[in-house]
Amino acid sequence: MKKPFNNVTVIGTGTLGTQIALLAGNAGYAVTTYDTRKGILGETLARLRSSIEAKGIKPFVPWEQLEKIRSRIHETMNLDEAVQNADLIVESVPEELDIKRAVFKELGEKAPPETILATNSSSMPVSLMEESSGRPDKCLNTHFYVILEGMNMADVMGGTQTTPEVLQKGVDWVRSMGCIALTVKKELLGFCFNRVWRAIKREGLWMWGNGYVDFKDVDRAWMTFTKMKMGPFGIMDSVGLDVVRDIETVYYNESEDAKDKPPQALQDKIDRGELGVKSGRGFYSYPNPEFAQPDFLDSTK
Repeated sequence: MKKPFNNVTVIGTGTLGTQIALLAGNAGYAVTTYDTRKGILGETLARLRSSIEAKGIKPFVPWEQLEKIRSRIHETMNLDEAVQNADLIVESVPEELDIKRAVFKELGEKAPPETILATNSSSMPVSLMEESSGRPDKCLNTHFYVILEGMNMADVMGGTQTTPEVLQKGVDWVRSMGCIALTVKKELLGFCFNRVWRAIKREGLWMWGNGYVDFKDVDRAWMTFTKMKMGPFGIMDSVGLDVVRDIETVYYNESEDAKDKPPQALQDKIDRGELGVKSGRGFYSYPNPEFAQPDFLDSTK
């Protein structure tokens, strides 16, 4: 299909930012990444590969192809350089509203006037940051999932002033990369599938955090029921437990429902540096998590 953009810039090359950049490069876009840390794109890709191979998952794009794509991506630590030719900029920075607003403000000031700004926020509507950009009609939510593990889909949602043309370009961009566009017609905290996934995540965290169940049994049940290669707690490890906490906090701040508050047990893990795949330990240990072992679903255990 025809590509809606030529040049795509990704701000932040952590777990999801790196995957978005690689996917865009694979689809033929000219990709630039910006991060404050030198060489982080390669480090993140190496970590992703180690984790995905340990889980026995065939990547959405072959590793050899990903390495070639990475060599074509322009990496920079200079924001002006990163945005100067961008048709679309996707930010993938920490899930904190103040940070995202600051990023949108700077992007709005530095990017060309016609550049579309998108957030990969896992929960926050772009309407919370659109005014900071100075171009609220050109702002989008494009929330991607764990693409390389086969979750090739993205929520696409506009803000309060996003034009239909900008929203359609976001949908077309997602589809052009081989992903399913989950279009949200009206603003909704959590978007489409992420809201469904969030209900599962909340219940799992609440049951585990309050001592009702072992997290491994939740994952065993999920893997048996869905035939997936990992369960909710394994997925949370892939996302990053600090990110999970930040997302859950957004929902809690919105609802003020005690059941929406991330459990203290989750915060305790984060305080110990157990952040999931990116730190080598979360609910499981990496790069060889227990759920990836042949006997994890052994009924005799």
